[in-house]
Amino acid sequence: MDQSLKDAALCQREIRELIDIDRARRHHQEYISTLRKLGIDVIELAADESLPEGVFVEDTAMICDGTALICRPGLASRLKEVDIIRTTLRKEGLTIVDIKDQAATIDGGDVLFTGREFFVGLSKRTNLAGAKAVASTFPEYPTALLRVRKGCHLKNFISMAGPDMIAVGDSDVAKDLLRQMEEMSEYKEYKTITLPNDPAANCIFVNGTILHLPAEQYPESIKILTDRISTSHIELPNSEFAKVDNVLSSRCLLFNRPKYRPIRS
Repeated sequence: MDQSLKDAALCQREIRELIDIDRARRHHQEYISTLRKLGIDVIELAADESLPEGVFVEDTAMICDGTALICRPGLASRLKEVDIIRTTLRKEGLTIVDIKDQAATIDGGDVLFTGREFFVGLSKRTNLAGAKAVASTFPEYPTALLRVRKGCHLKNFISMAGPDMIAVGDSDVAKDLLRQMEEMSEYKEYKTITLPNDPAANCIFVNGTILHLPAEQYPESIKILTDRISTSHIELPNSEFAKVDNVLSSRCLLFNRPKYRPIRS
């Protein structure tokens, strides 16, 4: 993780909070080691001080069923990150799809896959052309568009807390997104957990375990999560990364390696 994190341009705040880089590194190491304990084979990339947002790999690709759609970040300064991720995912045997439309912009943090369909947030970082790229790359799944009226990304307000289980914040923006989802979704059986704090609504469900923010930071929200979801829970801090408006899921790209690697001519 880079010392230059403090300069990340993703921050939407007028006044930046000072990031404790040493603490951020400790938190990120805890994040990595937790994923490994859950049986995830973690690929760590070398730090690059020229890429302040480099740790936020979620924005660089959208991966589903062995195919990686390489994103076109809304910040031009992040294009080098995308090149690194493309090379890495190709080595892992994934089928790589690049977006041909030069006008398209899309961040992975604006794409929510429920296991049944995609929701793409139209935001400051993701436009209609970018959303269309998701629909054309994964035609076997429905794709619905949501308007993110404020904030950085769709996943700052909503995430999957388990199979068919949606966690959503309680702000006006989050409520509006949930309303849009309910109107646009082709599947009507999702269960919804509404949490008082938007940041707590970003969870990671992996290998039967839900990763979420600490109860010490968001006691009411985490109590609701633990009461409603009986699976294993692990708390992970995100306080330093939140200072540049990034959520827990921003720091990983989860995928299954294909059983059979594509034949290349």
